[in-house]
Amino acid sequence: QVRLVESGGGLVQAGDSLRLSCAASGRTISSYNMGWFRQAPGKEREVVAAIRWSGTSVYYVDSVKGRFTISRDNARNTVALQMNSLKPEDTAVYFCALGRSYGSSSRSLQSPGEYDFWGQGTQVTVSS
Repeated sequence: QVRLVESGGGLVQAGDSLRLSCAASGRTISSYNMGWFRQAPGKEREVVAAIRWSGTSVYYVDSVKGRFTISRDNARNTVALQMNSLKPEDTAVYFCALGRSYGSSSRSLQSPGEYDFWGQGTQVTVSS
């Protein structure tokens, strides 16, 4: 049974930083693409950042480029999302997800449909 548990969300002011962490159990993540997604009220779930199983390729949605950094620690079976210069429009529930084994395509990083297991999410609220 794969389990993903997110932590690190909270209420912050615009310009602040947060670090989200995702702890995986039930499967070793080293051969899987991993992603962070978010969903704001009334909006569709969107990919925020994703990292290929090899760690050699990352993807960021345009709105977070230069502010967010995704990283993985295969030895600890964790994935992190460092979020700097937060904006009110970053407010959402953030989800960690485990994707394709040895996924090599751009789609395998960016598409929610390419991810099979999801955490329950952590709320990030950025006040202006």
